[in-house]
This record gives sequence, C-alpha cells and structure tokens, in this order.
Amino acid sequence: SQLEGLCSFLQLSRCPEHLLVQFCSWLLTLSPDLSYSSAAILAEQLFLRRVLSLTQPPSRHLMAALASFCTKYPQPFCRVLVAAVLREPGEGTEQTKLVCELVEECLEPDCVRLVLSQVLEVPLSEKLPPVVQAVLGRQEVLPPELFDLLVLTLCQQAPAFATSLNYAKLVRAVLTMYQSHVS
Repeated sequence: SQLEGLCSFLQLSRCPEHLLVQFCSWLLTLSPDLSYSSAAILAEQLFLRRVLSLTQPPSRHLMAALASFCTKYPQPFCRVLVAAVLREPGEGTEQTKLVCELVEECLEPDCVRLVLSQVLEVPLSEKLPPVVQAVLGRQEVLPPELFDLLVLTLCQQAPAFATSLNYAKLVRAVLTMYQSHVS
C-alpha cells in the first residue's frame, strides 16, 4: 500500500512517456531487484492505464519503457498487464498488436508459455488468435498439458469461429507446426 501511495503521490500513471523511459532505466539499475509484488504494482501503475487506452500504435517511448520493464520483470508484467489486456472486452486491436510484439521480441520462453496459458483461461474471442499465433511463432516447446489444452480449446471453439479467418490461420499454424502431435 505504501508503494501504491507513492506512485499515486508522484502521479506515475500520468508522467510523460519520455520520462517513463528514464524511470524504467533507473529501475533496471536498482540492486537488489524489486520484489515480485513491487514489480507488479509498478507494472500496473506505470503501464496499465496507458496500454488499455491505446487507440493507435504506442509511441517509441512507451514501447521502449514496456520492453525494458518486461525484460527485467517478465512474470509480474505478464500477470498484471498482459492478463488485463486479454480479459479486456472488445477488439482491443492496438493492445493485441502490442502483446504480440512483446511476445515476439521481449519475453523469455517461460513467459511465452505463461501468456499462452493466460489466453486459454479466458473465453476465446476474435482478438486472441493473433496472440496465440505469436506464441506459436516463437516455436517454443509446449508442455504436453498446455498443448492438449490448446487443442481442446480450439476444438471446443470451432463452431463459434466457423467464419473467422484469424481462427482458420491459427488452426493451420497448429496443424503445420505440431503435425506429429495431432492425430
């Protein structure tokens, strides 16, 4: 609660994006590293409102700050920010593109798998197949239980996405990349 109060007092959620990059650079130099809970609070305070309100591609400053923060603190970043984007109703086109870019370029394999498990926890919507495709594009080895859950989810959702091009591309990607695993 003290860190949340400090963030509120400093108005970190409203600081200009060029200062956000400097603040994140400073965070990266802290020793010892932030605790998980402190990093989660900062991820929420620094980025959540900004990301959820995107209506156009993020600025280079925001992308730099996001990339540096999620590289240093990927678990709290994914649990707070990515989870919120995935649960947000509506299309969320810019948010989806942002998550895809972070998956493709910034996250370590264990966090890529975490993102996939988060996607599979929410009802599948039209905005989620590109995120799964970004995960699959990393060509990480998926644990059997996560792969089975992905296939099960795709099978269960097939009737609802009968006319979806994104869904069709995702199914094709799964069948292409995991031919030997699908019977």
